[in-house]
This record gives sequence, structure tokens and C-alpha cells, in this order.
Amino acid sequence: MVAAAFFLHAYQPYQKLKTFFYNFLENPHYQYKKYFDFFMMGLIFLSVYILIYSVKNELSNQWLVFNNYAISLIFLTEYFLRIWIYSDNSKIIIDQYEHDLFMHRSFSSTVALKAIIKQKIKFMTSPMAIVDVLAIMPFFHEFRIFRIFVLFRVLKLFRYAKSLRRLISILSSKKFEILTLAVFAAIMIMISSVLIYVMEANNLESKINTLPDALYWSVVTIFTVGYGDIVPVTSEGRAVAMLIIVSGIAVISVATSIVVSAFTEKLDEIKTERLIDEVSRLERFYLICGYSALTHEVIRKLHKRDLPIVVLEKDLALVAVARAQGFLALEYDSASLETYHTVKIHFEKQVEAIILLHESDVLNIYAALTIRELTKTIPLFSILHSIENRKKLTLAGIHSIVNTHELVGLMSKIISSQPVAFDVMHALRSEETPTVIDEVRLDIGMEEKFYELLHEPLFYKRLSVLGIYKFSTQAFLFNPSQLEGIEVGDVAIIVANRSLINEFRTKLHRRVRR
Repeated sequence: MVAAAFFLHAYQPYQKLKTFFYNFLENPHYQYKKYFDFFMMGLIFLSVYILIYSVKNELSNQWLVFNNYAISLIFLTEYFLRIWIYSDNSKIIIDQYEHDLFMHRSFSSTVALKAIIKQKIKFMTSPMAIVDVLAIMPFFHEFRIFRIFVLFRVLKLFRYAKSLRRLISILSSKKFEILTLAVFAAIMIMISSVLIYVMEANNLESKINTLPDALYWSVVTIFTVGYGDIVPVTSEGRAVAMLIIVSGIAVISVATSIVVSAFTEKLDEIKTERLIDEVSRLERFYLICGYSALTHEVIRKLHKRDLPIVVLEKDLALVAVARAQGFLALEYDSASLETYHTVKIHFEKQVEAIILLHESDVLNIYAALTIRELTKTIPLFSILHSIENRKKLTLAGIHSIVNTHELVGLMSKIISSQPVAFDVMHALRSEETPTVIDEVRLDIGMEEKFYELLHEPLFYKRLSVLGIYKFSTQAFLFNPSQLEGIEVGDVAIIVANRSLINEFRTKLHRRVRR
């Protein structure tokens, strides 16, 4: 048993297969999960439609087989897959083996098996797993009563629809209040049922002749529905009715206030989750840590590159300002590892570059150290507030540092000694001119695609490559040859029309993805 557990734990094809099914069934950030959810929801609605259609119409054998066998088998397969991925049996066995080995005693297979069974039973007794079992019941369609279990398939929508799961989580946060209200309503229904039965049962004109009749009337009345098919005819019964009507209004009012307060308390959390989902769907974006007046100006410039921008800022007031200005801002600390695990940012796949714009060098250093713990290759830029902190920022893994005071001095020097060169550079960086100088981030394996694209009629002699900045050597190569290799983090400096650069960037990344 231990040998098999170690084998499965180390066997890559098995682990990859299990990870694939876990992503497919449980990982909301997996790109193909939504297609599976839509497919399963389609089966649910189709099976309910077949049930409704079959009430007054004769179904063909093909439809019956599809509804009773095919759909049920798909749900059964999904159920067993969920049991499989819920816990790692091999890890449980290995942990038990290592624990027994540490304690200098023989491996207890019984304890390991009990732990495995306990985990599986925990899943099978969960509400959604019970719904899964009920949804499989139509497979036994020979028993007519099981056909109605098709309706339980509708409850499976809570598994696939994220908004429904969110609704349940919001209401569960008020489970104590809801339970208290339910107990109060149940007591009122019980009391009113007995009272109305005692008052009305012996009256020949009354329709409340049995306790079930009284219970039906009480439920309809206390929840303020009032169909009017059963009404009290005695003075005592009407007095009870008035009491129940007032109690019903109180129950509905309290229930409404509980739901409203639950949504109010969770409103910010819902908005944040929606923004996180929006970030996870972005293919490429710039990540900016810290929001200020400088950040606003940087974002305005970056918008010219047609890439989305995500802002991380822990100050709620600044986050509100950023969102009011139409930016995708999240209230998280950029220096915390938990932030990136919560937001689930895939640095290598999604982030074009990271810019640190906190109003303190210390905050920028902490953010840089955290980011470099997660990725070593993403270009990292930072503003420098105090010149004495430059070395600290460099040691933190920031390869491009900008100090506004030094920048002003450099510009003054260039203007005085090289005015024409400065005018040209200023024109290329200006927003008024159609021709601009821009950067295109490169990656491994782009050599052939990059140089091949430069010779296409659309870009040939219309787009100029000044050079390539080598990330590994921190050196700039002017007019590089086609033999020059491209590494992760390299950046090509290009001069062309802005729309032409955007098209070049799009085609380059599209080709590489293919």
C-alpha cells in the first residue's frame, strides 16, 4: 500500500490527470471550466424540459434513453470524479506512514484507510454531493417515483452558477438570524394551526375540518399570501386570523431586513470578487502598485499602449478615487504575498510590466521584494524619492529606477548641449505626433517570428527597430542582427506610427501563442 502510494504521488501522468479534472470541476479561474459549466447547465435545462414535455406528449425512445441513461451517466461520472479529486489518498497514506516511522512503530493501514473513508464520507454527506446523488436517480426510471427526481437536477445549478453560490454564501452569513426567524415562524404556524382548528372545526359552514386544512391556512396567512379559498367564519377564528396576519407582516419585514443587511455587509466583498474575476480574464496588463497624482499621469500615458491597467492600493480612500476615475483598482497591499494568492495573478502569462509608485521608498522596496519572490523575470520599474535609497531599490530587484530630480537635471543638460536631439526625442514622445518611440516586450523563441514579421509588407521600411535591450546583461544593442538571440525580459525599442506598433505587438504575440 505504501509503495503504491509513493508511486502514484510521484507519477506525473496520474498527477497531471487529477490536476486537470480538479481544474475542470473546481477551479473557477481555469479558462475551460466555464464551458463545462455551460454544458452541464444545458443538460439540466434540457432534462427539465423533457420532463415537462412528457406530461402530455409521447416521447420517442431516443429521447427517453438520452434523458434517463445518457444524462444520468454523465452526472454519475461527474460524481465519481468529484469523489476522486476531493482528497489525495496517496498523500494520506504517505503522511500516516511517515508519522508511524517517526514514532518508531509499524505502519497502520487501518488508520490510513479510516482517514481516507472519513474524507470521502465528508464529501458525500455535503449538501451539493447529496444533490448530485438525487440528480442521478432518474436513471431508475422504471420506478415512476424516481422520475420526479429530475427536478433535483435544477439544484445542481448552484454548483455551476457562481452568482447562485455567492447568494448562498451571503445568506449563510446570517444563518443564526434566519434560523431564529424560522423557529419563530414555525412556532407561530403551529400555534395558529391548533387555534384555528379548535375554533373552526366544529362549525358546519367552515372549510377547516382537519388539522392539515388548518396548517395550510396558517402557512398561507402568515406569509401574507391569502388565497381566500379557506377563510374563518367564526368570530373567534377571525380574531386568530387578525393575530396571524400581524405576525406574518412582522415575519416578512424581519426576513427582508435580514437579507438586505446581509447584502449590504457583503457589497464591498462582492464588488472586489467581481473585480478579481475581471482581472483573471485579462490576457495582458500593466500592474501598478500605489495610487497618487503621479499614478494618474502614468496610467494616462500607458493607456496609449492599448493594454489594461490594474492598480493595487491598500488605502480605501485612494482606491475609491481610482475607481471613480474609471481605473481597475483593488484594495490590497502590494507588499503582501497573500494579495497575489488571493487575486491569483499569473505573472508570466498576464503581466506586461510592474510599476511601483508608492509615495515612500520603503513601501516600494517591500513591494519589490515580495514580487521578486514570485517572479524573477517581469520588468520592474520604480519611482525614487530619496537618492540615498537607490542602492536598496536595486538590491530589491528593480532594474529601472526613475528619480524626478535627476530627470529634470538630465533634460536641462541635453537641452543646453544637444537642442536638436532633444527636440527630436521630445517629438517622438509627444502625444500630438503620429510617429512615436515605443517598447515591445520579447520572449524566448521569438527570434524567427520577430524578424520574419519585420519583413512583412505592412511593416517593411515603415517600422524601425532602434535596438534591443538585453535584460540579462543590462545592455542595449543598436541595430541587432537576425543572429542575435532573444531571452526572457528583452525589450525591443521601435519607432513607427502608433497604430502600426500596436498591430505589430498584437501579431507578434498572436503568432507566438500559436
